[in-house]
Amino acid sequence: MGRKLLLLGLAFVFQFTAKGQEYQRPAINLELMVQELLAQQEEDNPVYEDIYENLLLYYQNPINLNNTNPEELATLFVLTPAQIQNLFKHIRAQGQLLSIYELQAVPDWDLITIQKILPFVTVQDPSLLTSRQALGQRIFNNNNQYLIARYDRTWQQRRGYTAPDTIGNRLTIRYTGSPDKYLLRYRNSHAHDFSIGFTAEKDAGEALAWNPNQHQFGADFYSAHLQVYNKGKLKALALGDYQLQFGQGLLLSSGFSVGKGSETITTVRRSNVGIRPYSSVLESGFFRGAAATYYIRQNMELTGFISGKRIDGALQATEDSLAQNAFSFGGVQSSGLHRTPTELQNKHQLRESIYGSNLTYKSPDRNLVAGVTILNTSYNIPLQRNNASYNAFSFNGRQNTNVGVHYSYNFQNINIFGETARSTGGGLGTVNGLMASLSKQVDVALVYRNYARNFYNFYGNAFGENTRNQNEVGWYTGLKIKPYAKWEITAYYDKFRFPWLKYRVNAPSHGTEYLVRVLYKPTKTANLYAQFRQETKGLNRRDPNRQLDYVAPATRRNYLFYLDFSPLPFLVSRTRVQMSQYQHEHPWETGYYIGQEGIISLGKTVISARLAFFDTDDYDTRQYVTERDVLSAFSVPAFFGTGTRVYLVVQQALSKKIDTWLKIANTQYHNQETIGSGLEQISGPARTDIRFQVRYRL
Repeated sequence: MGRKLLLLGLAFVFQFTAKGQEYQRPAINLELMVQELLAQQEEDNPVYEDIYENLLLYYQNPINLNNTNPEELATLFVLTPAQIQNLFKHIRAQGQLLSIYELQAVPDWDLITIQKILPFVTVQDPSLLTSRQALGQRIFNNNNQYLIARYDRTWQQRRGYTAPDTIGNRLTIRYTGSPDKYLLRYRNSHAHDFSIGFTAEKDAGEALAWNPNQHQFGADFYSAHLQVYNKGKLKALALGDYQLQFGQGLLLSSGFSVGKGSETITTVRRSNVGIRPYSSVLESGFFRGAAATYYIRQNMELTGFISGKRIDGALQATEDSLAQNAFSFGGVQSSGLHRTPTELQNKHQLRESIYGSNLTYKSPDRNLVAGVTILNTSYNIPLQRNNASYNAFSFNGRQNTNVGVHYSYNFQNINIFGETARSTGGGLGTVNGLMASLSKQVDVALVYRNYARNFYNFYGNAFGENTRNQNEVGWYTGLKIKPYAKWEITAYYDKFRFPWLKYRVNAPSHGTEYLVRVLYKPTKTANLYAQFRQETKGLNRRDPNRQLDYVAPATRRNYLFYLDFSPLPFLVSRTRVQMSQYQHEHPWETGYYIGQEGIISLGKTVISARLAFFDTDDYDTRQYVTERDVLSAFSVPAFFGTGTRVYLVVQQALSKKIDTWLKIANTQYHNQETIGSGLEQISGPARTDIRFQVRYRL
């Protein structure tokens, strides 16, 4: 009785519109959340889409807090280890959660944290969700299955779709397909039970053709998976396409890897999520084959996996032309684009084979997690990179074997974690860190990494500055302060060095990066923050008085102001002002972006519109901004030059089973006669993109 009275009081304080013990999960701007998780924005960054799809999956299938685990909760990038630990302590002491309002009674769970996590969680009795039907019946009768069809096209004609110009030895190569882009996706999943998915995609410029000799089978890319969970001692079984993440992602990392951003604490640590299905349209970064996790003891899991797939790469003749295999390749091509004859020639030229295993121990109280990973990667054709100086220690050959150990330990409000691995040739990589809740108002994170210049990991993405975990040593310090209930201050400082040369850096170099963000959340429907970030690191600089380039500091500063509030129940207003400065070879250069967005919800119709202005001195001060899009699509275009950007997104629920989305976006450039370059060049100062999508719930 006392617990029920407490829940009623918490519900009143929380001020949610509710019916009984139910509540309406709030909507969320996933695009903005993903962009804020990453400090450095890049156009077409595959990390964006992977993180977005993972969070979207949780938004569509919220985590049941009465039937979850610490690893799953950590993948939301919202909760600290201390908050996760306190939640499970509360459940062990009080029993299963009766209502979402009870989260306010969990130690260290403040209102800002609760409001951040609400879109991704629910509270239900696990016993009521258990079905006695056979697996096939559960799959067939599941109410969470849907089919998505999407169409994209740029209205203006690009050079790649014009007739070849053979006059004056001009560019004659053209795209082999139409400017239309198609996507078909089916997904049927139930948390902790099963997941089935199928995806087919054709990019703009690719041909819809059946030509097995050139690896063309209708659509350019297909992906499918089947994964089942918790069948006796079998924790997980995956067939088809899947991803793996163990330890700190030093050897195996999936889309639950972020790094440096405005969330300065929870994103530095990776989650030991194991096997997870793959349903993205990204044509790299996944495994194709089979994987399984088995409970060999109550607290010990053994995972085995095998993968074999064709990947893209340009073959090149070796010096020994009389050798049986007189070819090598200079690097894996991961764009997934097969539009021109050259891109088609490089498609699926290589065969990649991977096998390995992971053994993980989890203590009964889950405070200690430790494991060992073995991974072997081989190619049917040897990799031979060019002889540039920065490639002196890069991987060459057919095969790489990794062995690594990882750990994570919770002690009161402190979590220590790390992973150390060795690759073929003896190169070592290690990342170790600490996260601590010093008080209810202060959290801190420390991370040290040291990746040797001859350390190789093809599917790893541990914490670091470089794209690959190689040739880097650094210290990261993150801080989060909550001085008052509605205020939050986050900051980090990262100092790093690169012991060997890098691309466009012809000497060992070093750098620093720091960020400060102040957030004020006066109400549930209002959000205001200001952010500053600066990064300095070495980059080649030309000097007409010298024969060789020399390394000089390049500094980039980013300023951001954001306001999000709801003046009316059906209206949301979002204002974004950002500016960047860059200094290297020239004096300080500047770029800015100002955007105003409005979202109107009218029953079954949701209309979003944005008007933005941008002005940059050059490409180095370009502005990256996420945009609202159709469901499961993610876009973060780059703006440089001077111009305006406007878009309209309309979502319409036609029935309980059918939803449609339409996005029209237009960019007008000032003082420009063309847009883009090469085959993507448009004659004229305007570009218009159209995207239409239909979702059918089966």
